[in-house]
Amino acid sequence: MARDFLKTARFGAISYNATSSHGDRCIGVAALLRCPVSRLTDFYRCETTDIEGRRIEEIWGWSDDELEVVHDFAQWLFPLPEPSMYNPDAPRLSREDIAIFREDPTLQANVRKSLERILTFLGLVMTGSQVVEGPNFSERAAVVWHAPNHNWLRVTRILRSLMLLGLEQEAGALFRWLDATYSSRRYPITAETFAYWSEAVGR
Repeated sequence: MARDFLKTARFGAISYNATSSHGDRCIGVAALLRCPVSRLTDFYRCETTDIEGRRIEEIWGWSDDELEVVHDFAQWLFPLPEPSMYNPDAPRLSREDIAIFREDPTLQANVRKSLERILTFLGLVMTGSQVVEGPNFSERAAVVWHAPNHNWLRVTRILRSLMLLGLEQEAGALFRWLDATYSSRRYPITAETFAYWSEAVGR
């Protein structure tokens, strides 16, 4: 995966890039400011479904196998301002969305629920201010961590989305686990992949 970042602007603590081969195409701040409020806030308040008719509570209840094979939910649970190359129908975060998510306690709590579910899927758990290996880590590591796979792309999305939505501490906790795991060389995480994760949290 060739890494070709062109820095164009910054929004808060997050860099927005013109191109990125490790995820979805990025847009500049000017375009971001023109994006209308999406249906994401209603979806996250459990008041509406995604475009496939699924409520967020349903996705939270999916098995790990379902989370592995379904590829159009991550853009709803961990939204970004950029259009997704994998799910072009997914809504995009607008500036207004970001402000609402960062200020609304219900939305914050539900983003944490999404994070808790995806952490379990990754074999991890949030304990206080730390992300640590969960009781199912050995089982999940065989799927998620033993070889490069699409879940490593999801991690980039998760980190960036958490930073935008106001869960910087949680993003930092996940990144610290990733940093320690990368440094340990337990799994074949490349320098390039780790660079994307670092970029996602502004490192």
